[in-house]
Amino acid sequence: MTIPGEYRAARALDYFHQGYNCSQSVFTAFADVCGLSEETALRLSSPLGAGIGRMREVCGAFCGLSMVAGSLHGNTSPDTGEKEKIFSLVQSLAADFKKEFGTLYCRELLGLTPEQLAGETARPGDRTAAYYASRPCERCIAFCARLAADLEAGTPAH
Repeated sequence: MTIPGEYRAARALDYFHQGYNCSQSVFTAFADVCGLSEETALRLSSPLGAGIGRMREVCGAFCGLSMVAGSLHGNTSPDTGEKEKIFSLVQSLAADFKKEFGTLYCRELLGLTPEQLAGETARPGDRTAAYYASRPCERCIAFCARLAADLEAGTPAH
């Protein structure tokens, strides 16, 4: 039975509000359909949050979405055609994400200046009301969870 996208988005946001990173939040909301325990999903996706290891590169929510795509549609052979299918799917998902948010990069989504980036450390920020209000992370997580729910339902990416 397919669980509607809004339910998956709410689950992903619940993980985020518990303090998990953006990648963990999206991927773990789909642990069951990926055949993983919650703990395994949390561990596998943990390094990809905050733009991969808090380096503010590719959005962690998008990384979590890509992991769901790979779990559901990834290649299991080294055949070029098989790799092309998953790469094409991820590129389509990236196009949807960029259409919605303008970029795939965490630093650009957060509007971080080079000076701010230079001051970044591996230590995550405290989760406060101001934290949530100042960033698009919740929107990115919900959007990626809805796209992942479409993949789960067998709806092709645009």
